[in-house]
Amino acid sequence: MNFISKLTKIAVVTVLVTSLFSCSNDDEAGDIIEPGNSIADFVADNENYSSLAAALDAADLTASLDGDANFTVFAPNNAAFNTFLSANGFASLDEVPVEVLREILLYHVQEGALMSSDLSTGYIESLAVGSASESNLSMYINTEDGVMINGVSEVTNANIEVDNGVIHAVDAVIGLPDVTTFATADPNFSILVQALTREESFNFVETLQMTEDPAPFTVFAPTNDAFASFLTEMEFESLADIPTDVLASTLSYHVVTGGNFRSSDLTDGMMVTTFEGGDFTVNVGDNVTITDVNERTSTVVAANVQANNGVIHVLDTVLLPEL
Repeated sequence: MNFISKLTKIAVVTVLVTSLFSCSNDDEAGDIIEPGNSIADFVADNENYSSLAAALDAADLTASLDGDANFTVFAPNNAAFNTFLSANGFASLDEVPVEVLREILLYHVQEGALMSSDLSTGYIESLAVGSASESNLSMYINTEDGVMINGVSEVTNANIEVDNGVIHAVDAVIGLPDVTTFATADPNFSILVQALTREESFNFVETLQMTEDPAPFTVFAPTNDAFASFLTEMEFESLADIPTDVLASTLSYHVVTGGNFRSSDLTDGMMVTTFEGGDFTVNVGDNVTITDVNERTSTVVAANVQANNGVIHVLDTVLLPEL
């Protein structure tokens, strides 16, 4: 059952239950049901969120956020929506395709009530689904200095409690992430980003932002510690000392095109052909490990970071192709 169907059923049940209790109270005691304070009510009653209210209506999500199920919503204000529309070439909210708008809005919603104290640096799952997979999209939360989402949107007012969850006001609309979004947002990948952008001739970033062929991507992303160990192993003093062809081949060797392979799709002994053209072998046991063509082994230390155009698995060792 997809999320929209779940929300629709929740909304229908809520309406029926409310109607039954209203009839009972009116008939037996003449009580008047006071209006609630749901997420939808809060948005509708605050002029600074009129764009969000209009977006929820356009995407047919207002009723879903007016029921009993608990949600956490990162709520962009009107200024955030204006910036989003301008940056993406839309003259008005009406120009945003409804299906795109719906997923963007769902990307701001999580199941359950998450107070700011419940958030920690790392990845959480949104209710949006991207084009690469039926799995829910991830978002990166950084709590080192306040709460920052995907490196682009900051919580400006936290812990607004309502009857069916909690709202955190944010200063920017959070767009659907591609795999480069998480590479730039997560400081554990800062050396990887430096490597991907070291040469003007490299087009890794542009390629990994694509949503059509050769997407979707499965990216095995080495951490900063993995790169530091790699430099020592290869006797390079810094990233700048790696020959351009070696760096390009190594980076390409960590990318698989044409497939969104989550951990459940990986099997023991699976041979994988990479964007570089070479193969590596997947080993599934207590941990998922990768054996490169040089018989070096890397362990997946975090899996299934889901983006709109692919999925990331985090590695503790840089893979090395045949050079």
